[in-house]
Amino acid sequence: MKVLGIDPGTRHCGWGVVTREGTRVKHIAHGIIHLDADAELATRLVKLEADLDAIAREFVPSMASIETLFFAKDLQAASKLGHARGVALLVCARAGLSIYEFAPTLVKKAVAGSGRAEKIQVARMVRMLLGLAEVPPADAADALALAITCLQAAPWISQQKQRLKNALPPRPSKR
Repeated sequence: MKVLGIDPGTRHCGWGVVTREGTRVKHIAHGIIHLDADAELATRLVKLEADLDAIAREFVPSMASIETLFFAKDLQAASKLGHARGVALLVCARAGLSIYEFAPTLVKKAVAGSGRAEKIQVARMVRMLLGLAEVPPADAADALALAITCLQAAPWISQQKQRLKNALPPRPSKR
């Protein structure tokens, strides 16, 4: 099971790929897509789509983990982040990946033990969990944390979805 974690952004988009070997989470790759802050938003989104598509094609994950929107004081920044998330969701859906979305506080709690953990705490835990030589850059560390969270939570989420599906009455047929 290989997971692509994406920390969307319109200036810097972190990504990370991890897999599970037995009970261990194994690092495959990570990086940051740097987008030209002076370019038009649409131009940045086109580059983001192309780069994420290339990453998905190179690493061929089966699942994607993307950070959900959080409430921000700056509505314009939140709107731009929503555009980047939309591109990430589109790329992952086109690639046929199972997509999981996680709130930043849940990711922090899953990786660092506290939903209020600082970015550096998350990055240090990612380094430790994956056995990396160095602490990854913040955006890449966040993407790796998303991927790790997905590996931990995806089996449980799938099980809960199946239970819910089995518990619902059958839909009436349309005539």
